[in-house]
Amino acid sequence: MQRSGSEASAQRPKRDRNAILAVTVFPAIVIVAAVLGFCLPATFTPITPIVPYLLGLIMFLMGITLTGADFKRIAKRPLVVLLGLVAHYVIMPLAGLLVVWALQLPAELAVGVILVGCAPSGTASNVMTYLAKGDVAFSVSVATVSTLVAPLLMPLLTLAFAGQYMSIPVEAMFLDILKTVLLPVIAGVIVRSLFGRIIDYIKPVLPWLSAIAIATIVTAVMGKSAAAFAQAGLLIILAVVLHNGIGLLLGYLAGRAVHLDHAARRALAFEVGMQNSGLAASLATVHFNPAAALAPAVFSVWHNISGALVAAWLARKPIPTER
Repeated sequence: MQRSGSEASAQRPKRDRNAILAVTVFPAIVIVAAVLGFCLPATFTPITPIVPYLLGLIMFLMGITLTGADFKRIAKRPLVVLLGLVAHYVIMPLAGLLVVWALQLPAELAVGVILVGCAPSGTASNVMTYLAKGDVAFSVSVATVSTLVAPLLMPLLTLAFAGQYMSIPVEAMFLDILKTVLLPVIAGVIVRSLFGRIIDYIKPVLPWLSAIAIATIVTAVMGKSAAAFAQAGLLIILAVVLHNGIGLLLGYLAGRAVHLDHAARRALAFEVGMQNSGLAASLATVHFNPAAALAPAVFSVWHNISGALVAAWLARKPIPTER
């Protein structure tokens, strides 16, 4: 049964408040987590082994928010979703390589930047799209598909772009992404299909559970990488800001280049520029070294701040009626 116009209009302000609260408080939580990890590394480094499980929890929570309607939208617009997917997995790896080359980053830092660039879309991109008055359905579709294909594409892209800097364990990465991303998402979808009413009831709590899990990952990774951050913190912050900024800008321009409407362009900006840095941090921690985990940890903090700022700026700009 569809809601009446008055009911729908009453629901939107509530969703607006929840979304604004999430993108206001969540970056603050992640910043505090990063500071705690850096200042108290001995306290938080021991929790590093649970990082993959925390990532699995985040992806499971993502899975239980997906409905049949989300997959139907993908089936109805396969070409448009494919364009978004290609933009995501082409722009960010190349942008990462460009930043590495421009800043002449050492191998360990370079691998971390490129690893972030090869990750699927970030879990907060849908909220940013909503706040920016973008095409949320398109955003969810691209984020979902980019996550589902991540076990195959992320290891291969990392090998292609970062193999010159360090040995890339493609098979091990594939298995880890399969276990910590794809299988939890599928499990979440199954749970949603079986217990939909219960999930709808607890749905307002789910973003905060994800926020806590992401903050814990940042705390653990920053704790383990504290010494590396003390040496190269400013350089990696610059790299992350450039990488994220290029992604947001080129994502929007890619949408314009293929003649997407203005709402879809806004969505694509976030789907390209915001990465699943928690996945990159987990893989860097397990397969590389603390220095490689720096870029994913800093990206986790920064892209939520920049995304909220860009979303607020776009929200003030009316969407033109013509392309």
